[in-house]
Amino acid sequence: MSKYSMGIDFGTLSARAVIVDIETGEEKATAVSKYAHGVMSKELLGLPLPADYALQHPKDYLDSLFVAIKECIERSGVDSADITGIGVDFTASTVLPVTEDGTPLCFLDEYKNEPHAYVKLWKHHASQKEADAINALAKETGAPWIARYGGIISSEWLFPKVLQILRENEQIYNRTFRFIEAGDWIVWQLTGVETHSVCTTGFKAIWSEEDGYPDKEFLKKLDPRLENIVGDKLSPDVFKLSKTAGYITEEVAAQTGLCAGTPVAPAFIDAHAALPALGITSPGKLLMIMGTSTCHILLSDKEIHIPGISGVVKDGIVDNMYAYEAGQSSVGDSFDWFMENCLPHTYYEDAMREGGDVFGYMRAKARQLSPGSNGVIALDWWNGNRTPYVNGGLRGMLVGLDINTAPEEIYRALIEATAYGTRSIIDIYEQNGIKIESIYAAGGIAEKDAMIMQIYADVTGREIHISGTAQACAYGSAVLGAVSENGYKTLTEASSKMKKLKDLCYKPIKENVEAYNELYKTYKTLTEFFGEKESGIMEGLKKYKKQ
Repeated sequence: MSKYSMGIDFGTLSARAVIVDIETGEEKATAVSKYAHGVMSKELLGLPLPADYALQHPKDYLDSLFVAIKECIERSGVDSADITGIGVDFTASTVLPVTEDGTPLCFLDEYKNEPHAYVKLWKHHASQKEADAINALAKETGAPWIARYGGIISSEWLFPKVLQILRENEQIYNRTFRFIEAGDWIVWQLTGVETHSVCTTGFKAIWSEEDGYPDKEFLKKLDPRLENIVGDKLSPDVFKLSKTAGYITEEVAAQTGLCAGTPVAPAFIDAHAALPALGITSPGKLLMIMGTSTCHILLSDKEIHIPGISGVVKDGIVDNMYAYEAGQSSVGDSFDWFMENCLPHTYYEDAMREGGDVFGYMRAKARQLSPGSNGVIALDWWNGNRTPYVNGGLRGMLVGLDINTAPEEIYRALIEATAYGTRSIIDIYEQNGIKIESIYAAGGIAEKDAMIMQIYADVTGREIHISGTAQACAYGSAVLGAVSENGYKTLTEASSKMKKLKDLCYKPIKENVEAYNELYKTYKTLTEFFGEKESGIMEGLKKYKKQ
């Protein structure tokens, strides 16, 4: 009799469930459920929100969770008794304040109109000044942990978001029993047990096995009210991914069709979950998870402190290995921005006449252009910069426009800019002693857009291998879910049996590589000026925007 596992992937706009045969890797069924409220960045229940907010409603997570699980089981035809385990992944750092029993504060009547009672999504950048304060104090005090995070932490992470809540609404802070990553909170809802995974906590909450969280002295200097946050509002108990977090409760079983007692793994960060889906459990293999943003993740048997990366965490994915993360805050988001704000109506009309696929129409036009032929180059900072500057306040840029510049030229320049951003991340890894032997890609862009992937191969000068599943994060969570008392013993074993890769490899085209080598020099000049120099230009633009 076959055995199965389930993976549940919480993305920016929806939750997705997949059921996988743990012996063959066959995907028996998938189901997707969108969040009713989406991303709340302009207003909350009709009330305007400040700039750079990105909130979500945790009820959406529960509603989508139960719908996706139930539909997936029904579509698969699988007996839920044959599901050996469940894995969960989530965008991060996506943080919410909860009460003692795990109830989100926004569920309480007195806080339903208070933005700080809701989920702060990963791309909530309104905590930049709090991140600046943490970074300044870490530099001043010589905090040793900052080196693990490239010398600077991001406004996207847990501590800046918590500090923002404390500064702007101390009542919410005091009422909170636990500030928790949404992935860990979902595992709590499934099992009735509060757990915190090494993946979410190590990468997003400044925690390490050696040192724990930042010490009391540092936290007290940051704000006296934070002195006892560890233990009071942050759990010191952190689980390795190789352990079982808990088991499906009777209540959840009744709502979903799962069997009570089914093992549940600790939460993965969504991008990190994709590694075991592609069989990546050893060093030297860089995985790009490409969607609204892109994460660049790899494993190593050594710990090196690399400037500008998002972190290095022991056991962060595979036991006894160091997991590294870097990333770009805006990739697919910038392409969507262009389509929604910059495309002439005549292009939409032409696309409708040719079948209605606007992205496909623009790809066809952009494909006709050769590298550098349009004279346009961009900075890919449409949602700030994650690596190497870790600054959500940086802004995107287009250079080289003239009166004859066509929309497809701008579109291609935006694509190329994201490829340059990836190349700069590869350079940072390798310049600091982390060798990259091969590149892999997963996510919607890698799955659907051959033109973009060819540009990436040409810009990086490397072959790129593609995931064999369209839902690599959910599938990777299913691989982790297969590690249980009823399945595989280790993630490495499960990954080696269940990995999925396409028989497809994008190879760099020599003449394009040569052209992009020159264009990349211009990109680097722009990044160094606007990202590193104290020119005041970006600060001036931000101040003007707020007026």
